[in-house]
Amino acid sequence: MSDRFDFAIVGAGIAGASLAAGLAPHGRVALIEAEDRPGYHATGRSAAFWTESYGGPLVQPLTTASRGFFEAHGLLSDRGALTLARTEEKAGLEAFSDEFSALGVRVESLNRIQLEERLPGLRAEWQHGAWEPDCCDIDVAGLHQLWLAEAKRHGTELLCRARLTGAIRVSAGWSLVLEDGREISARVLINAAGAWADPVAEAAGVRPLGMTPYRRTVAQVRLGRPVPADLPLVLGFDGSFYFKPEGGKLWLSPHDETASPPCDAAPEELDVALAIDRFEAVMDWPIAALEHKWAGLRTFAPDRLPVYGFDPTIRDFFWFAGQGGFGIQTAPAAADLALSLLLERKGQAVDPAPYRPARFC
Repeated sequence: MSDRFDFAIVGAGIAGASLAAGLAPHGRVALIEAEDRPGYHATGRSAAFWTESYGGPLVQPLTTASRGFFEAHGLLSDRGALTLARTEEKAGLEAFSDEFSALGVRVESLNRIQLEERLPGLRAEWQHGAWEPDCCDIDVAGLHQLWLAEAKRHGTELLCRARLTGAIRVSAGWSLVLEDGREISARVLINAAGAWADPVAEAAGVRPLGMTPYRRTVAQVRLGRPVPADLPLVLGFDGSFYFKPEGGKLWLSPHDETASPPCDAAPEELDVALAIDRFEAVMDWPIAALEHKWAGLRTFAPDRLPVYGFDPTIRDFFWFAGQGGFGIQTAPAAADLALSLLLERKGQAVDPAPYRPARFC
């Protein structure tokens, strides 16, 4: 089998798999994964929801444009999202609602009585809410497998346990060295390495952009009462918590962001305790047991927007990174945007300008 490829994609999570599926009909693709299996890190640890306000107004176009793909493939299930605020946060919550309503996002203001109807047991300090009825859960595993299968069907070669250790520019693109000793060549090198995006750039002699991985913790608990079947995703306006139901249990997060080196992230006991403490400050619901805990890395560029496009100084190096915590919910539109740039198509559904790596020059 030839070791010459048109596209070499580093990282086989949602980001890399989406591009492999789209590029494979147009050339030979190598999907390079450092771990034993694709999706081991951020993709496999996602809280898996789609809500248009998450990530801010400059991420919203990508989220909104992705919904059609999710619906067409049966990957969404209704959830709803409820953002809670205290009295002193009311003005900020109203501004939040107005901003996203102006962008076409459905946001409804709820008073205390309406909050209690959705969240019986809500503690008294939470007086105001913003309701987003269109929020949905995403079948992340189904999405990932869909793209991996499509990529395989068109001939993509998936290389696991094959961390990139070196990349040298040659006349026809790149000569790549993998940790297992294999050497391959590619016309275009695509950086979809998540928390490892800057190290991959450095291995290729490309200036890093200042990508920072942050640890996010989730705890799964069993309550001493049934979890309401229609419980929405619940978030704090101050960004200090969220919780959501999952399989009759509850997932809690303190919405932590602790800077971390790229690694196999593990939860800290303090963050797990913080998740539980913050939940108990919101709801008068007894926790019967802590059943599971985990952490993942969410990687941001300095301005917290994703980075999609060719490097401004090295034309055959393509950035597809910095998706933060919204990488799953924006994945279809992000892939379409990146494919339009890689394949020189016109008429993108979302303007690529805010996400170009050249903005850091």
